Amino acid sequence: MRLLLTWLINAAALMALPYLMHSVSVDNVGAALVAALVLGLVNTIIRPVLVVLTLPVTVVSLGLFILVINALLFWLVANVVGGFHVAGFGSAFLAAILYSVISWALSTLLLNKDGNP
Repeated sequence: MRLLLTWLINAAALMALPYLMHSVSVDNVGAALVAALVLGLVNTIIRPVLVVLTLPVTVVSLGLFILVINALLFWLVANVVGGFHVAGFGSAFLAAILYSVISWALSTLLLNKDGNP
């Protein structure tokens, strides 16, 4: 149940992004659901590998390079999923940050500390 609710929260965060940034567009709710699912899978499978491979750069940049990794993965998903579009890397960078903040805020509001709705 928690996994389903988290997926819906992430899809809602994606639906909110076009209202905050004109360079991001989501055509419909279905595209947001698919993009949220693909983002979750990419962040679960590919992101840890990239973090380990770029560990020296991340250490030198005091962890700020992880924001670049997040932006690249966000941009990748936008290029793979139909109906979800991001104008460029700069837009993906800001959108990834906003997406994280919105998702965190919704999760904090809708989920209890023990993770139950």
